[in-house]
Amino acid sequence: MPFEFSSLDSLLSHISRTARQRKRVSLELVLRATGRRSFAPLLLLAGLILFSPLSGIPGVPSLMGILVLLTTLQLLAGRRHFWLPQLLLRRSLSEEKLQRALRWLQKPARVIDRWLRPRLQFLVRRAGAVLIAIICTAIALALPLMEVVPFSASIAGVALTAFGLALMAHDGLLAILAFALTALVIASVVYGLW
Repeated sequence: MPFEFSSLDSLLSHISRTARQRKRVSLELVLRATGRRSFAPLLLLAGLILFSPLSGIPGVPSLMGILVLLTTLQLLAGRRHFWLPQLLLRRSLSEEKLQRALRWLQKPARVIDRWLRPRLQFLVRRAGAVLIAIICTAIALALPLMEVVPFSASIAGVALTAFGLALMAHDGLLAILAFALTALVIASVVYGLW
């Protein structure tokens, strides 16, 4: 049964507990724990993976781009339960690498959680959520290019994480920050490709 997350730290702790005592941890296992019915945890998960050291593994940014793209397109189509292909769900990594990345994210997560609160909620509801989904779709489409531009996938991960947190905490101010980060992502990719 999916857990209701109220903070970034609670999401990371839940993933860590779910992954314990397993040699390999599949995306399906993590998504089963976080829930496929909500756009915010899926977006947040992809953003965290991109922001963590895992983004340095070749193919991870493209894989997260596919996850975000499949999720956002289904959200824009009005689906309430997200479908993902088995090829994507079977992708896995060692429990040790996942736990290392989660430990690396814990301290920043606790700092971020102190700043989250419901505000400017019109920016994360209805039309605002649709705009966020459109922007996240654009980021997802750009992620394969970011594999060749150093650190751009990590910046994209910060933007996706901020959008996911904004939706989860109903924090419109954080959504504004995520819009600014998206502009930085676009600028870094364009500059990096020149």
